[in-house]
Amino acid sequence: MTGRIVSKENQVPDNEKISIDYVMSGIKWNRNQIDVDDIFACNVALDIINNKEDYELKSIEECKQRDDWPKWKEAIENELKSLVKREEFGPIVRIPTSVKLVGYKWVFVHKRNEKSEIVRYKARLVAQGFSQRPGIDYEETYSPMVDVTTFRFLISLAIREGLDLRLMDVVTAYLYGPLDTNIYMKLPEGFKLPEVKFGSGYVIIAIYVDDLNIIGTLEEIQKTVECLKKEFEIKDLGRTKFCLGLQIEHLKEGIIVHQSTYIEKVLKRFYMDKAHPITTPMVVRSLDLSKDPFCPREDSEDFPGPEVSYLSTIGALMYLASHTRPDIFFSVNLLARFSSCPTQRHWAGVKQIFRYLQGTKNMGLFFPNKSKTELIGFTDAGFMSDPHNGKSQTGYVFTYGGTAISWRSMKQTIAATPSNHAEILAIHEASRECVWLRSMIQHIRNNCGLSYGKEATTVLFEDNTACID
Repeated sequence: MTGRIVSKENQVPDNEKISIDYVMSGIKWNRNQIDVDDIFACNVALDIINNKEDYELKSIEECKQRDDWPKWKEAIENELKSLVKREEFGPIVRIPTSVKLVGYKWVFVHKRNEKSEIVRYKARLVAQGFSQRPGIDYEETYSPMVDVTTFRFLISLAIREGLDLRLMDVVTAYLYGPLDTNIYMKLPEGFKLPEVKFGSGYVIIAIYVDDLNIIGTLEEIQKTVECLKKEFEIKDLGRTKFCLGLQIEHLKEGIIVHQSTYIEKVLKRFYMDKAHPITTPMVVRSLDLSKDPFCPREDSEDFPGPEVSYLSTIGALMYLASHTRPDIFFSVNLLARFSSCPTQRHWAGVKQIFRYLQGTKNMGLFFPNKSKTELIGFTDAGFMSDPHNGKSQTGYVFTYGGTAISWRSMKQTIAATPSNHAEILAIHEASRECVWLRSMIQHIRNNCGLSYGKEATTVLFEDNTACID
């Protein structure tokens, strides 16, 4: 059998990792330059949620070659109708000599439900904005996005107040933003020439780009939907069941929020869907530093090959840990420290988490409809949890109505000499989060007329006697 020689141009350097969709995108990451943060984790998760293993259609001509062309054709026609209806296209003119023509691209996406079933075909015509220059052709770009902590609190609030959750999608939301300059774009393929008052009640609208989560009574939600439809073209997707990558199940006793479908996709993407389940997300660490499986890389150890998607797995797990699975947050945080220099030991730790998730796919957050509306905090420090550089670990969790809505586990940035100093640092971080949570909760409750006098004191539990006294 003859082997194939890989040219130097196609080889992946030792300090680079291939992305999870490298076969289709060709994207490689430099482990020394990638910042493994929430933004990186969100991008990796979106690749998994959007089912990037499907072939990405590049043009209308490719769509025509498929069996589902009638559905893509309908999606394309709906997109063009929306653009024409809103008079987004001006007259077809000759290109001015001083203007650089902007290209276009058709984006074809399958919209899926909480079970990852295709429910809609979506086509979007976008201008290739990357050819524009910041500060010259435009000043800023942004979209309103509710953060997941606030969304978890709103679920708890809806359960407590007996409110409903309704998911809406604004059709071609980006078209409602006014332009202060003219944009000249190539003629696209497929184009043919041619103040709200809600009465005595209230609603809460949590916006994530073009998705609206409306929280309120059925009557007030209906009034709100009717008012919105007068201003925008929107789709009523019914009771919220899938949002921000979260699966939301409405039960008689409350609401359960989980990411079982996402976990299945992650396990399948990293070839761990057949793994045997285990009961703990990480092995017990040894007090003997030479036997610690999570010690930094030694000079004699090799990096895992480029086929090991270490950065991608950490990003995918960070998204899961920060949304519905606080039980794996510490393990993921620990393994994320070695993103720039992982070893086979650290990769074994990642696979340990995967095997744990295999047996706990359906675990999530339960919001009971009968609970006290109290914000309670718990914080602790793991003294010298990283003995290799003398750093301790901070951990905290805040519950509202008995359900966790905010949590974090992170290595402290300075070395604490006695253990109570580490505890004080943990209390400091938890107190900062507590101030923000109280401010957010009070703002929502006050604006909705749900305040009942003076806000209750938030109790922060800590187990170090020296700090308490």
